[in-house]
Amino acid sequence: MPLAGLQKMRETFQEVESTQKIRILLVDDHTMFRAGIRVLFERYRDMQIVGECCGGQEAVRLTRELKPDILLLDLLLKEGSGMDVLRELREPEGPTKTIMLTACIERNQIVEAIQLGARGIVLKELAFDLLVKAIRCVMTGQYWVDRGRISDLAETLFKVMRDSASPERSAFGMTPRERQIVAAVLSGYTNRGIAQKLSISDQTVKNHLTAIYNKIGVSNRLELALCASKHNLTAGPLA
Repeated sequence: MPLAGLQKMRETFQEVESTQKIRILLVDDHTMFRAGIRVLFERYRDMQIVGECCGGQEAVRLTRELKPDILLLDLLLKEGSGMDVLRELREPEGPTKTIMLTACIERNQIVEAIQLGARGIVLKELAFDLLVKAIRCVMTGQYWVDRGRISDLAETLFKVMRDSASPERSAFGMTPRERQIVAAVLSGYTNRGIAQKLSISDQTVKNHLTAIYNKIGVSNRLELALCASKHNLTAGPLA
């Protein structure tokens, strides 16, 4: 291929790459933390920090002004809190997806953040590569929560669902057995645990979960727990 053709291809690829960057707004009240994150993101050509700030009101203003793809939002800020920012920005049709960054967080705070619109929770102690993975996951429309916290989160969501239960339930055409499986997931059971509890095989549990995911329109246990909490899909935990 002529050199001119190669150059043209290179320019085309660069143009596509530049238009596909994930635009990130970073909100954290620690200057050194922001600087470190900025340096680390320079390794990823498809990600770009388009703005940063340290306070809640500035975060709201910049989010509305810049319309980033991802808002990386610290839970605790000197001015206000990450939860306050979520409440003020709570617009289901908005383009920005929020990932909470925090040194520590309680289960009820995770539930509240997700109910307010957060799409992910990332602990600051985790490797930076996991933050990148979380961003990519959230950009596909999924939720991200540290795998070790999902069973605890499911248990908290079940309590929220039980306390706010309504007489009418949207069952999505699920069978009684499938609703038992949902109850088991919300109670924190693994596939093996569900199989033992219901005296069925591991593969049968997987088959049931696949059917449940397809009926509800979710792709993982976290999304199932969130949907079950919203629609009150079970009558109660396993006996």
